[in-house]
Amino acid sequence: MAKRLLGKEVNQALNKRITENVNLLQNQGITPKLAIIRVGENPGDISYEKGATKRCQTLGVACEKILLSSDSTQEELLKVIDRLNKDDEIHGVLLLRPLPKHLNQEQIENALVPEKDVDCMTDSSMTGVFTGKSIGFPPCTAQACMEILDHYKIDCTGKRAVIVGRSLVVGKPTAMMLLSKNATVTICHTKTKDMASVIREADIVIVAAGRPGVVDAECLRPGQIVIDVGINVDQDGKLCGDVDFSQAETIVDAITPVPGGVGSVTTSVSVSHVVEAAVKKAGLQ
Repeated sequence: MAKRLLGKEVNQALNKRITENVNLLQNQGITPKLAIIRVGENPGDISYEKGATKRCQTLGVACEKILLSSDSTQEELLKVIDRLNKDDEIHGVLLLRPLPKHLNQEQIENALVPEKDVDCMTDSSMTGVFTGKSIGFPPCTAQACMEILDHYKIDCTGKRAVIVGRSLVVGKPTAMMLLSKNATVTICHTKTKDMASVIREADIVIVAAGRPGVVDAECLRPGQIVIDVGINVDQDGKLCGDVDFSQAETIVDAITPVPGGVGSVTTSVSVSHVVEAAVKKAGLQ
């Protein structure tokens, strides 16, 4: 049976690092602070907001919630972001997305200054991911995948990595981050021919397709490490990933469960980015 790469173990290590930096800041009279902007009452947004708020409270990070109605205008939201840009007590901003369709999401995202962009929503931050420059922060989910690999001491150097999914939230930035770890990277997508054979060649498989069971036994072989980013609901109403876990667990060497894997680490990463932003602003790094 495969080793389970548990998010709670990664979180414990992350939280220790966060706490050390929070203590460093507090010794300088600084409290790191996150601003969360939520537009509307999307249940998924509310759930994520609650998780992030709770994690902030646990780790000594202040949190301001800006709750706007679903019919808020472009101008109203831009004014909020402008205020947060200018507020020296705010170190990170998390805008819950997607936004209502009547809003120009790209314009709103790029109104935020990169140094407060803790989830890589600006073009400048994404440029930092692709160029390897220290601009903003990488997407929290992509960073969570890297934190899991690092925590479990999975060396990517020279390894063949296959990513299933090409979104800017996970697929493409994760590919760049794996390249920086000296992996040889292939991205699979809906137009990939014979995807199963491509995935079988991989040493490390990261699946972020948004479809339950898209990776099954046909795609896998012994010796692989599988990171399942997917969060779906199965026919029984239970959370499941993009990988058929019951099949994969009997084949591969190690795999992240869903729930309890990547998703649980993502929230800790967002908090860690806020604290890192505060440390940078204070000149302590």
